[in-house]
Amino acid sequence: MAGASAPKRQDTRKFFENLSGAGKSIAVLTSGGDAQGMNAAVRAAVRMGIYVGAKVYFIHEGYQGMVDGGDNIKEAKWESVSSMLQVGGTVIGSARCKDFRTHEGRLKAAHNLVQRDITNLCVIGGDGSLTGANLFREEWSSLLEELLQQGLIDEEATQRNSELHIVGMVGSIDNDFCGTDMTIGTDSALHRIIEVVDAIMTTAQSHQRTFVLEVMGRHCGYLALVSALACGADWVFIPEMPPEDGWEDNMCQKLSEIRSRGSRLNIIIVAEGATDRQGQHITSDFVKDVSRPGRYTEPQILPQKHGPLSFVVWMLASRMGVEAVLALLEASANTPACVVSLVGNQAVRLPLMECVQMVSMFVLETDMRLLGFIIKVKGQSSESESFQRGINMSSKPQNPMRVVVSYIIHFAVTVYSRSTFLFIYKRFLSKVVADSREFNLNLYLCVQCVLHLHALCVNIFFLFNDCILFYVCVNQTCDRIKQSASGTKRRVFIIETMGGYCGYLATVGGLAAGADTVYIYEEPFDIRDLQANVEHLTEKMKTSIQRGLVLRNENCNENFTTDFIYQLYSEEGRGVFDCRKNILGHMQQGGAPSPFDRNFGTKIAAKAMQWITRTLKESYKGGRVFANSEDTACLLGMRRRTLVFQPVAQLRDETDFVHRIPKEQWWLKLRPLMKILAKYKTSYDVSDSGQLEHVTRPYATTSSVDSELCKLEAFISWW
Repeated sequence: MAGASAPKRQDTRKFFENLSGAGKSIAVLTSGGDAQGMNAAVRAAVRMGIYVGAKVYFIHEGYQGMVDGGDNIKEAKWESVSSMLQVGGTVIGSARCKDFRTHEGRLKAAHNLVQRDITNLCVIGGDGSLTGANLFREEWSSLLEELLQQGLIDEEATQRNSELHIVGMVGSIDNDFCGTDMTIGTDSALHRIIEVVDAIMTTAQSHQRTFVLEVMGRHCGYLALVSALACGADWVFIPEMPPEDGWEDNMCQKLSEIRSRGSRLNIIIVAEGATDRQGQHITSDFVKDVSRPGRYTEPQILPQKHGPLSFVVWMLASRMGVEAVLALLEASANTPACVVSLVGNQAVRLPLMECVQMVSMFVLETDMRLLGFIIKVKGQSSESESFQRGINMSSKPQNPMRVVVSYIIHFAVTVYSRSTFLFIYKRFLSKVVADSREFNLNLYLCVQCVLHLHALCVNIFFLFNDCILFYVCVNQTCDRIKQSASGTKRRVFIIETMGGYCGYLATVGGLAAGADTVYIYEEPFDIRDLQANVEHLTEKMKTSIQRGLVLRNENCNENFTTDFIYQLYSEEGRGVFDCRKNILGHMQQGGAPSPFDRNFGTKIAAKAMQWITRTLKESYKGGRVFANSEDTACLLGMRRRTLVFQPVAQLRDETDFVHRIPKEQWWLKLRPLMKILAKYKTSYDVSDSGQLEHVTRPYATTSSVDSELCKLEAFISWW
């Protein structure tokens, strides 16, 4: 890898021809409530805009700043967005603006934009902010005509600014917008909730308490729902699913049953907008009051908008910011105002008003179905209690196993405590065969990708990849290092990450943390590239950004070791900057699992068991299970937008067995973004950028062994 080297297969000149922003002006604003990650999105949009040659402006204080004009609209420089990546909220300010809701206010805003030839707006906010932006665009021609008639602008300015293009990014911790897996700020809010839940569990267990936790979500129960799944809560209240009449007695009975099985704590999560079926507000204090006498119940209202960003928010916001600029550059007079988002690992663009009209309803419907299913399963058998509670204090994301065991017990499939689910590794293959004969096993669940298992004479193997990655350590470490560097000048940190021969952790960690260079095995580099990177950092030290961050994958090169790179940078940077190094090692594998890890594990485990149950039924003939086809040994993984079951036999041709990595890596397309945001001249393949689509409601129609399975299929397909 070389930060200054472009892939040879693509012509750099073609890149600039297709994405040139010369002569264009882009304004970035944040509006409505703040959310962690807004600054990361602003940074990415500003740097991408400047990179393609556009003039980029900040609009301070949201729409109010657009209406007031003056110093509220300032040109942004590359250094203007330095040191803001890890900061929560929005450094350019946000405000509610009544003036913009009036025609006179929008007329003033249009005048302020035309004075600076700004015809491209990047709006980061909620559905209200984005709806206001769309109205502004629809009125743009009439506003210009009115300004012309009043003599505030001339005919030339009217023609020059005849089209207004708008691209939105959803900044909301509630995840209450349709068309994206997650909105900017949501995952960080989940981190705050899970941190508190994990912290109070020791106290709850010590004193046999019931904690009632109130989380945000005035109209959307996403935070309450997902945090309940992630922490194994016993009861949850959300606006979208008011509890049935008599819920007070049902809840108390449920909590008593859990206590009778030996549990010393109960967790109840309440969304702030939760109501009963009569529309009465359900608060944490009310839940406390209806609890049975003698049970010590303690209500807590949790803060969620504060604290550091999570990795998911860093990545999401950075990729959205870049995609927003690409969408603005490609917009035409017929292009509707759109929202950029991520579905799976792919960027998409959706018409703004279509998203507003369908705002989050369908996602919430399917979420509720899954929650009801999980709660139903959770109470079926005391045998699964240890698995159900295991996630709470675990250092590994074990909730996939909890879901699997609960699911199997629910559908009365025989469970052997030591042998039905085997965690299969290479050294255990002989035992696999022996146990298969002894117990007449029909299925295996393997939490690691082992491609050679298909050759064994076993009825069904089901495999899913346990690459539920631990980004938290990489990015928290990089964040703390950059904070440390902010107290000093002219310092470069060199960080070694894990990953074997796979550079994914280093690459996405570098993109999220704002690294200057990332060295990986998949992108070979030589001494000339190292020298170019040193020179790039030397030039950077002449600006106001006098610090650097370099990441190195542990097996990127057998000769250019971390010590070698450290010594090279130290020698070549002598008198300009000094260096520090840090090898993260196995600390990346420690710590509590993130909300993303917990919930992704839960979803793929549920999806896995739905597949196994259906496959067992289809393979059952004459009292035996016949599973001889290659599609009965599959790997479950994410492909672009969907979870896909791919036969293990097909993976052989796609795998580099020597280095234990795929031959093609989708995330390598992210590396140019990392280089662009670090101010390297490189090429960027826009063929994989998001295309404008319409909002649809994908819903599964396949038959299943149970109506609950059909709902579960619908949920995971949409998710």
